[in-house]
Amino acid sequence: MKKELTFALNYALNKGFQIHPDAFKILENVDVKKLEKIIKEIVREKTKQKLFQINQDDLETYLGIKEDPTLKSEIIVLFDPTTKITTGEGVDGYNALFSSRFNKLKKIILDRPEARKLKSIAFVKTAKTEDDMYVCGLITTRNTERNITKLVLEDPSGSFEGIVFDDELQKTVGSLLTDQFVMVRVGLGKNSGFVIKDLILPDIPDQHINKSETEVYAVFLSDLHIGSKYFMEEEFMEFVSWLSSPDPVARKIRFVLIGGDVVDGVGIYPNQEKELVCLTIEEQLKKAESLIDKIPKNVKVIIMPGNHDPGRRALPQPAIPKKYNSSLWEMENVVMVGNPAVVSLNGVKVMMFHGQSIDDIVKTTPGLSYNKPTNVMKHLLRARHLSPIYGRQTPIAPEMEDLLVIENIPDIFHVGHVHRAELDMYKGILLVNSGSWQRQTPFQASVGMTPNPGIAIMVNLKTFQVFHQNYNSNSENILQN
Repeated sequence: MKKELTFALNYALNKGFQIHPDAFKILENVDVKKLEKIIKEIVREKTKQKLFQINQDDLETYLGIKEDPTLKSEIIVLFDPTTKITTGEGVDGYNALFSSRFNKLKKIILDRPEARKLKSIAFVKTAKTEDDMYVCGLITTRNTERNITKLVLEDPSGSFEGIVFDDELQKTVGSLLTDQFVMVRVGLGKNSGFVIKDLILPDIPDQHINKSETEVYAVFLSDLHIGSKYFMEEEFMEFVSWLSSPDPVARKIRFVLIGGDVVDGVGIYPNQEKELVCLTIEEQLKKAESLIDKIPKNVKVIIMPGNHDPGRRALPQPAIPKKYNSSLWEMENVVMVGNPAVVSLNGVKVMMFHGQSIDDIVKTTPGLSYNKPTNVMKHLLRARHLSPIYGRQTPIAPEMEDLLVIENIPDIFHVGHVHRAELDMYKGILLVNSGSWQRQTPFQASVGMTPNPGIAIMVNLKTFQVFHQNYNSNSENILQN
């Protein structure tokens, strides 16, 4: 008998455990380097459960040999922009994009009772009535001066300027985003101008949550930045090893969702090469493949791109192209999707978005910050659009159809990008910003950005109870909620 196996067996026996003969046969074929760790983890978990026999089932589950047939793990991709991208050119392309945005959002807001009185801007500008009217459009200008706010809306028939006097309504208007869709109630002012008296957003109706029939878990990750010197490889591998452990939660995990920035990329920012351990995209993706390959094969991995990953940078992004590393595409338990995407996990709808637009929204909206990303996510849900602002930091392609409108209402909204793990709820939707697996970089330190990396967020898809594992040794590194 190998001395490593003898040591492992003696460890278990000294802890008061019995080892079934069938389990012994499996242990004989395990890599000797892993034996000690395997036995110690199984002993620890079974001691918690007050079960003092190690049997064949324990080892088969731990090693990923056996899958629990009672646990359902169905994934359906409900929306993926990869095959829908039909980029237009120049002015015509952007005209098509904004026409599509307007028409989709108008269709959504037509469900509101006020929409029965909806008129075009051209009609309102020529109507001779003292009754209030409703119009909708995209915001082109918002200015506040002398305690009044002027709002310019545009629809296919033209544009008009309305004035907001009400103090409370001005607070709401102050949080609106350029190019956002709104419906307003307007009346004629004393000087023949238009006064905005109410404002209605497309928003999300209160939701009845879809739940999985069986008790399975989904893990939410983002911003691994593999290839960076600051990628927490040791901690990430500790998490991946835990997925194969006999821990009661780990045994029920069937989905891992990675919300972009799988790799650190090349040439993303000045002097980036000084912070890389893998100097090419191919090297970085090869490394990513080797790490993801260690995830148990009964766990399905959904991968979307972020702004650091190869391929198109403009939104919407197709899935990471095969030409950079076809092996990821060929892995049996990996599903590659674009950004944004909507997937059904045992009937639970998850909207995945890397979150590039957070940059623009934080910089233009008072009261919002990178430290509270779920507040920005609520803004996106209220606007029913994942990147309302055009022409700032977030590149948006002139698609013939606006694929960033939130048409499919999710049960879980999963975002990354800002390296801050945080949880919240909005109208029945679970908001998950899944943080990162990259330590604070010199650039982040220079701009005062403090990430809380190394947190794996897990959601029970049957009960919507949330768990997390913190692999960061910093005691101040906590999950926000």
